[in-house]
Amino acid sequence: MNLEKAKQKAKELVSEMTAEEKMSQLLYTSPAIERLGINEYNWWNEASHGIARAGVATVFPHAIGMAATFDKELVNTVADAISTEARAKYNKSVEFGDRDIYKGLTYWAPNINIFRDPRWGRGQETFGEDPYLTSQLAVSFINGIQGDGEYYKATACAKHFAVHSGPEKTRHGFDAIASKKDMYETYLPAFEYAVKKANVAGVMGAYNRTNGEPCCASKTLMQEILRKDWQFKGYYVSDCGAIKDIWEFHKFAPTMKEAAAVSLKTGCNLNCGESYKYLIDAYEEDLITDEDITEAVEYLYTIRAALGEFEENRPYSDIGYEKLDSDENKALNLKASEETMVLLKNENNFLPLNKSEYKKVAVVGPNSMSHLALEGNYFGHASEYVTLADGIRREFTDSKIFVADGSHLCSEVKSSWDGFEYLYSEGMAAASEADLTVLCVGLDRTIEGEDTNHSNEFSSCGDKNTLYLPATQMKLAEAICDVTENLVVVITCGSAIDLGEKVRKHAKAIIHAWYPGALGGKAVANIITGKAVPCGKTPLTFYYETKEIPSMEDYKMENRTYRFYKDEPLYPFGFGLSYTSFSYSDFKVFSEDDEFIKASVNVKNIGNFDGKEKVQVYAEFTDSRTSTPTYQLCGISSVELKKGESKQVELELDKYFIKAVLEDGTRVEPDGKITLFVGGHQPDEVSNKLTGYSCLSVMLK
Repeated sequence: MNLEKAKQKAKELVSEMTAEEKMSQLLYTSPAIERLGINEYNWWNEASHGIARAGVATVFPHAIGMAATFDKELVNTVADAISTEARAKYNKSVEFGDRDIYKGLTYWAPNINIFRDPRWGRGQETFGEDPYLTSQLAVSFINGIQGDGEYYKATACAKHFAVHSGPEKTRHGFDAIASKKDMYETYLPAFEYAVKKANVAGVMGAYNRTNGEPCCASKTLMQEILRKDWQFKGYYVSDCGAIKDIWEFHKFAPTMKEAAAVSLKTGCNLNCGESYKYLIDAYEEDLITDEDITEAVEYLYTIRAALGEFEENRPYSDIGYEKLDSDENKALNLKASEETMVLLKNENNFLPLNKSEYKKVAVVGPNSMSHLALEGNYFGHASEYVTLADGIRREFTDSKIFVADGSHLCSEVKSSWDGFEYLYSEGMAAASEADLTVLCVGLDRTIEGEDTNHSNEFSSCGDKNTLYLPATQMKLAEAICDVTENLVVVITCGSAIDLGEKVRKHAKAIIHAWYPGALGGKAVANIITGKAVPCGKTPLTFYYETKEIPSMEDYKMENRTYRFYKDEPLYPFGFGLSYTSFSYSDFKVFSEDDEFIKASVNVKNIGNFDGKEKVQVYAEFTDSRTSTPTYQLCGISSVELKKGESKQVELELDKYFIKAVLEDGTRVEPDGKITLFVGGHQPDEVSNKLTGYSCLSVMLK
């Protein structure tokens, strides 16, 4: 992007504005300045997994599912498709004079907070629990959205800065206390990469305080780290209503105008909300200066200029409306959805199925016919949805298909009526008649998501109270185990779930499908029947419900995520089965510089199916000065192999993630041993047991 040219244009425009006009531009609903030929602009738009809240668009798998692909190139391709649809919508909206909310080009995605606690409802929006994986996919997503031309294709915004991942119920007044070590080891790397490696256009501040400072008025975060240390050149925006929180909940400022003033002076350029209406009072009382206002507006107008808004020949205006919801994007959507699927269990190679062997198939569960279970949150509307039941029906064309809810998503009252458990009974009836039962359980955004502002039997304001399924679904799942032998469980949700011992043992196969997008049902059916071979990997640790994990309010990383968890996980980070098998050989390091280690390994498909392997490299290192992670992911690569085929895979290992982080946050070369491991999973004992093979290793020192 030619930001210098855009910055100069911004200075010229802003210099012509009065103080009142400039202040009006600091709200996300920026009014027109007709005398200067400036149109109104609404900054708020969403694109976590497709254009959201603005009518029909391609609904891709949600971010946590895209993280399960462990595929930087795929994430980049999906983000590029999203930004193409963004321009197609924008061009048409401008043609008809529609500049309202969700019609601009400034997208407030990706969410790159660390999914440190599996109960957090918004974890579905993230790229998982690991700072390396999150950093890599964030850079890929941002580059895909913003493009590499002279002008931005659209702009991305990394959120929520910083140390933010629940609980939702108290997010507006919560103080996230994190040590410098945890900050720089876990919570900040993805934001640093978004700024330094991807030149992200925007950063959004979180609702909470971090170590005593509201994130939208934090000198530490905004001035010292973001602007000074990382040299961030983009715009800073508040989360929606977060500046009001500075006064109302954080009690960091005594009045609304003082909250607005401290936020602006600290470096929050744009207000999502209405708090910056009070800047006029603050200006009149000399709480802010004309220089404070001008600096903020220039940051914003640099972005608008870099999007080409003020050019006579607007860039990307040749992207036509036919690019929206195109056949090409639908094909990409299906491919992405298939690659998000994580096969957690496949007893005696039960999958893929020979369709001709199953004349009667039951599709049972509250998510069997649900659109919500495909979408997740921050969603758009697809022109076509393929539910899980639809997908099975389309594949098993010669079979009798029984479909039943079996239970309500989470309400016992709605699952039973006057003591007659009619939903459970219906589900059991369907399963008992079938040769095969596909049990479709999980969650949706009504009980897992962003601050739902209500609680129910299962969740509190969007956060889960348990790692089990809702009690209604646990009851259904266990009952189904009693009436069917051939059981495949498909879980649709945005987080880790423990099905319980009875269901885990009885199921012949378990597929974790996340929120798989509009064509998720087709993707699941393709996996079950072998049209697609599963290759997804868990982007977070699956814990047993019966084993204790720290309180969600505790932001210390001790005993959290695969990097620090002390107990045995249910399913480890980086795990996922396939229908084929891969062997690894000849792992070696062949070059090294200040930033990267270059390594290679030979990967061979030794199974009976063509497949895609997600190669993972982990570092194990020690340091006498501080504690270090058990393992740390530091390299990923996707390789597609025909059965019998082998390839030498070159790997670029990021040395940033092979360093010890001291108590003051400094990254240093470890003074102890460094060992690298490569394989299709993490080098832990549980992964070895589940997959039947161990990773290769090489010692660096």
